[in-house]
Amino acid sequence: MPLQGPAKVAIIGAGYVGASTAFALLFSPIVKEMVLVDINRARAEGEAMDLAHAATLIRPVKIYAGGPADCAGARIIIFTAGANQQPGETRLDLVHRNTAIVREVLPPLLQHCPDALILMVANPVDVLTYVAWKISGLPENKVLGSGTVLDSARFRHLLSRHLHVDPRNIHAYVIGEHGDTEVPVWSLANVAGVDLEEFYLLDGTTEEETFRTGISRQVREAAYEIIERKGATAYGVALALSRITESILRDEKSVLTVSSVIRGLYGLEGEVAFSLPCLVGNQGREKILAIPLGAGELAALRHSATTLQEIITRLRLPG
Repeated sequence: MPLQGPAKVAIIGAGYVGASTAFALLFSPIVKEMVLVDINRARAEGEAMDLAHAATLIRPVKIYAGGPADCAGARIIIFTAGANQQPGETRLDLVHRNTAIVREVLPPLLQHCPDALILMVANPVDVLTYVAWKISGLPENKVLGSGTVLDSARFRHLLSRHLHVDPRNIHAYVIGEHGDTEVPVWSLANVAGVDLEEFYLLDGTTEEETFRTGISRQVREAAYEIIERKGATAYGVALALSRITESILRDEKSVLTVSSVIRGLYGLEGEVAFSLPCLVGNQGREKILAIPLGAGELAALRHSATTLQEIITRLRLPG
């Protein structure tokens, strides 16, 4: 798929995440048209009107509510539709409800835009990325999930607060499940190429372990804390989606921890979808970067993959 100028994007689901994503994309000059699709048509229409008024103050963008047929010509389908995570629920608790939604909603969309890339957002995003790949019949590279792009941003944010460094100068990834078994890759985290052990000298093993355990927990539990306080997360994931979308449409070849179908890496058997650093460009996921991991990180990643595979085997999927 050659790079083409400003593009059309379809956003499925006009709730907190869908509307926030549309707002974030208003600021992207590469997006010229957005269609919002929601089972609550009035909600989609209201969000489209509000966004269209806001766009007047930025640049010309065509924004409207529609159905599957209106998605024709979309380069990317951003799939946010699904049941929201409630206080006390894990992302994996949503699996059966949201799998049913993907089964129902995705096929009609692909009838009208069969060449679009799919960007899954609804949780559990790794399982639903795998479900979308199976249902769509699309190549692996064209079905992505938002994965741990936001988790990695949270990781860098927390490190920046502790280290007093601009987060843009911190390189650190979270891989595996977007959820309770996610794996912060401490062994590769660095500030401008300087290992954390050298940059932030800790006074003894106990202090270092406390430091890492505390930040890992905060990254893992960030969404739960936000949901407990305000009912939903939206802004962080919206900007993560904007970042992924721009990398695709601009053919940036950016390294992002998107979720995608993985097989044959790190000694894993079978196939599963989870996050690893990937080269993301015009073709979607263009390359998986099998980064070196410490022994503990490798064991944690395998546990994460096994957890997701156990959920997937309970679903009746084609193929």
